[in-house]
Amino acid sequence: MADKITYTEAFDELQTIISHLEKGDVAVDELADKIKRASLLIEVCRAKLTATEDEVKRIIDQL
Repeated sequence: MADKITYTEAFDELQTIISHLEKGDVAVDELADKIKRASLLIEVCRAKLTATEDEVKRIIDQL
C-alpha cells in the first residue's frame, strides 16, 4: 500500500490530518486512528525522500 501512494498524496493527506488536529476537529474516538495514519504517511514520505536522494546521488556520480 505504501508504494502505491505518491509523495504528494501522502504529504497532502498528512497536512490535512495536521490541520484537523490543530483545529480540534478530530473526535476522541478517531484520534488514535488519525495518529496511526499520520505516522504511516510520515514513513512513506521519509522513504520516498531517501530513495529520491539516493537516486540523485547515483545520477550525479555517473556524470
